[in-house]
Amino acid sequence: MTMTHSVRIQRVYEGKPTSGKVVLVDRLWPRGIKKEQLGTDLWLREIGPSDELRRWFGHRPERWDEFRRRYRAELDQPRQQELLGQLLQLARKGPLTLLYGARDTERNEAAVIRELIEERLRS
Repeated sequence: MTMTHSVRIQRVYEGKPTSGKVVLVDRLWPRGIKKEQLGTDLWLREIGPSDELRRWFGHRPERWDEFRRRYRAELDQPRQQELLGQLLQLARKGPLTLLYGARDTERNEAAVIRELIEERLRS
């Protein structure tokens, strides 16, 4: 019997997620959103990309591949590994939704984090 793990990503401005644990993975709190509106179980602000990397990326699609490479390198740091471990534990227990504020629904830090979690769940 195989257990399926569900890791979703969702933009904070798309309404409250309806199932599982909900974790905001942005370093900055999303503009115009109150804590009650978001319905998060956890805010792991330290797992978000560094200010320097975030500013460099600027959500420019042509920088996506390099952003992914650099961000994955940041996520290899001990503190980030600890936070990823926390997310991995949540994902193993049930559905997990990673919230982010970026406009781009495909190229954002939550997508990179989901990718890493899914890789670890498979191994």
